[in-house]
Order: sequence, then C-alpha cells, then structure tokens
Amino acid sequence: MRYTTLGSSGTVVSTQCLGTMTFGAEADEATSGDIITAYVEAGGTFLDTADVYSTGVSEEIIGRWLKAHPDDAKNIVLTTKGRFAMGKGHNDQGLSRRHLRQALDASLSRLDVDHIDLYQMHAWDAVTPLEETLRFLDDAVSAGKIGYYGFSNYLGYQVTKAVHTAREHGWTPPVTLQPQYNLLVRDIEHEVVPACLDGGLGMLPWSPLAGGWLTGKYQRDTTPTGESRLGEDPERGMEAWGPRNKQERTWAVIDAVGEVAKEAGVSSAQVALAWVAAQPAVTSVILGARNVTQLTDNLAAADLDLTAEQLDELTEVSAPQMDDYPYGPAGIGQRHRSVTV
Repeated sequence: MRYTTLGSSGTVVSTQCLGTMTFGAEADEATSGDIITAYVEAGGTFLDTADVYSTGVSEEIIGRWLKAHPDDAKNIVLTTKGRFAMGKGHNDQGLSRRHLRQALDASLSRLDVDHIDLYQMHAWDAVTPLEETLRFLDDAVSAGKIGYYGFSNYLGYQVTKAVHTAREHGWTPPVTLQPQYNLLVRDIEHEVVPACLDGGLGMLPWSPLAGGWLTGKYQRDTTPTGESRLGEDPERGMEAWGPRNKQERTWAVIDAVGEVAKEAGVSSAQVALAWVAAQPAVTSVILGARNVTQLTDNLAAADLDLTAEQLDELTEVSAPQMDDYPYGPAGIGQRHRSVTV
C-alpha cells in the first residue's frame, strides 16, 4: 500500500480507499466485515461510505466493525456523505443547514463515533444557497464533528465557486472531490480536474472500473448474466449494457487494457486502477468489492507502475470523443500558447 495526504490537508491516507456501497446490499454483514479486515491487513486506512448506501445499513455495519476492532479503528480515516433523500419530507434531502444537521447527526449515530474525518456533499443542491452549506460545514469543523469536508459529483464551476466563496468569508476550505473517473468516463478532464488542481482539492475517483466493464469480464454483443452488477441488472444506471456495448470506443479501450495486462502479467482490473491512480489531482482511488477475492485483486494495483508508453497507449485509445470546440483541438489551441517564437 502507498500513502499520500488527503488533498491539501495534513492527514495521511492510503492511495486506495475502500468504498462500501455494496455493504448491506451485494455483501452481507459477515462478508462486509471480512472485506474491511482484508483491506486493513493490506495496509488500507481510508473508508468511504454514505448515508444512502443501503439506507444507512452500510454505516451501521462499519460502525459495528470499528467498535469490534478498536486498535484498527484508530488508524482509519473515515468519510461519509450526505445530501440525498433519507425520508419523504420536504427537508429530508438537500444541502440546507436543517437537512445537513440531521444527516450528520444521524451518520455519527449509525457509525457510533463522535467525529467524522471527512464529510462530503454527495451532489450539488441548486435550491440551497452555497453560503448556507459552506457556513454549516465550517461550523461543523469548529464544533469538532468533522475534520474536513469535500464534494462529490460537482461540476468544475461549482468546485471553483465553492473554493472562492469559502476563501472570501474566511471559512474552512474544501479538500476533496469525489467524481466518477475511469478509462471510459474521462470528460471531467476538461473542467473538473483543472478546477481541483487550481483549488487544491484531491480527487477520490469512484467507479474506477466503470462498473466492472474494465475488468474484461464482459463480451461484445453478449448480454451479461450471473452474479455481477450488469448480470443482475443489465440496464443499471450510467453503466447500462446497451449504450456502452454499441460504442466502438468501449471495446477499443477494453481490448487495450487487456493487452497491457497481458504484457505486464497482471489483471485488467489492476491496469485500469493503476491508470486512474497515475492521473493528476488523484489522491485515492475508491475500490468497490462484493467479496474478498475481488478486493484482493484490486489491492494489487497499488504496487503496479505502468510504463510511460503503457500510460500513453491507454490515454490515447480512451480519449473522450469531443467536437472541435470548445474541448476539441481548436478550442484547446485557443487556450494555450507557446513561449517560443
């Protein structure tokens, strides 16, 4: 395992973070506990959850594991998220002071802790004034309920606006952004990654294996079956089988990952994870696993350094397909200049 600081903060975390969205859903409590134990034994120190994961059950499972392993718990950097609906009331969602106060207290209770190291806003809230959200988070830091805060699924301008609003008021600044980022989903490189680099936020990519696509377990034009996310639900969200299967880019990327994996003598999953970890602004890559076997394979990516040629090959084949302006060659050319004549 390798380690780095959490964004611009002084807290050290492992460069692989254990995501726990499967806990209480795809993984029962016993399996979830085994996953945490295997992760910690491998040197992992960073746990990520959210209140909506299995409607609070993921947090409860983690809380019980932490209580049962007090020595290991001391080394865990714990993060959870709030924003999405946890009830049917008008104020049971969002980033208002009212909802965040209730959500944070509920997460603290389910996790059975009095402090959360990193509290992340799970998505932007267009209804609540940004100042209201940031002031609450600054108050939560001052009260000792959270150590740091960050965001998830924010656009570039939203990250930049939050950073500068916090600076303007002298409030605690954000330290992280948790976006979807992988070899099949790279559009964040146009605005979101530069915003994070400019604001000093460390990125915590979720779905680094694109919902299992980059493991090489799916075959072109063959609808997945069996015990996998797409096998159980081929139309699952953004990673749905149909649309991605139709894209030539999908299979070109998967084939390239497989070739690099064969060349390096490792799994496709390890190659895909190593590519994400090598990208600018990335602090820690979130691993999602439904069993210890999956986790063990993914953890091996921490020690994999792809060559410059392999990184370039993967970056080229997975390049986002954009129009010429503003993110294509013409637009990029307008935003850069040479210092030589």
